Amino acid sequence: MRETRQEARKRIHKRIRKKVHGSAERPRLCIFKSNKHIYAQIINDETGNTLVASSTLDPELRKSLESSNTVEAAFKVGEDIAKKAKAKGINSVVYDRGGYIYHGKVKSLADAARQNGLEF
Repeated sequence: MRETRQEARKRIHKRIRKKVHGSAERPRLCIFKSNKHIYAQIINDETGNTLVASSTLDPELRKSLESSNTVEAAFKVGEDIAKKAKAKGINSVVYDRGGYIYHGKVKSLADAARQNGLEF
């Protein structure tokens, strides 16, 4: 039986996670996309704590967005997560694309985070 798209993404993400590990010095910027929203978290894998989180569900972002599942929405989430990370003193992260292809929303979020001061 053929593997579904979601099963393939999970398999790829598992392979990526073998190599990508967030620490206190360089936490992991993890991305998740659903059909309607995009989520980003900065995680310290040593302690298992989420340090900063942002998504299209955040009330202040939701007001400024026309639609929550566009490349522009992903860009806004990237800007927001970078600003929140800077406020917490996080300058450098490891990017975890979550098994998604580095294209479209995933690329837009990464570009916005880089433009707003995160290094990866």
